[in-house]
Amino acid sequence: MKPAFYGRPVLEVARDLIGCVVVHDGCSGVIVETEAYHDSEPACHAYVGLTERTRVLFGPPGRAYVYRSYGIHACLNAVCEPAGVGAAVLIRALEPLEGLELMRERRGLERVEDLCSGPGKLTQALGIELVDNGCELARGPVVISGKPRRWRDVPVAASRRIGITKAAELEWRFCAVGSRCLSRPALSRV
Repeated sequence: MKPAFYGRPVLEVARDLIGCVVVHDGCSGVIVETEAYHDSEPACHAYVGLTERTRVLFGPPGRAYVYRSYGIHACLNAVCEPAGVGAAVLIRALEPLEGLELMRERRGLERVEDLCSGPGKLTQALGIELVDNGCELARGPVVISGKPRRWRDVPVAASRRIGITKAAELEWRFCAVGSRCLSRPALSRV
């Protein structure tokens, strides 16, 4: 998908990414859960302004923002909105498509539902690391492509984001209704 797809309001992109496919290092999965973050709200890394860490968030849309959460897990985000605005969509969960054996090896798990059901889990399963920070999502090495036919009209639910204390009331989490690979069940409006 071209950078113009990401150069829109982060809430639109977060919803529209449900059903798209993430590909990296011989593995892929359909995006079933996302969260939107914007520099106008305190849960976003960009809220503090432009720093070395947030530089990619303020850059051109359509790039990967990969950071380490709690010093342990890499997390994949898609940078959105025009350059100069700090906004991104956190990819929270995938439904695995290809490379299941490699994902199982990387995660040490068997059940498909457990392989990519969280932001740190999916990066581990796909082998995404900090070295991928700033890459173009249209060219890779991390690539996000369009929706396969069966995912084009999937219903999407919105709810509050998970695991944050600031701006926790915002319903900026989006989930594919009925997916068995979510990090937590979707409990809100469609």
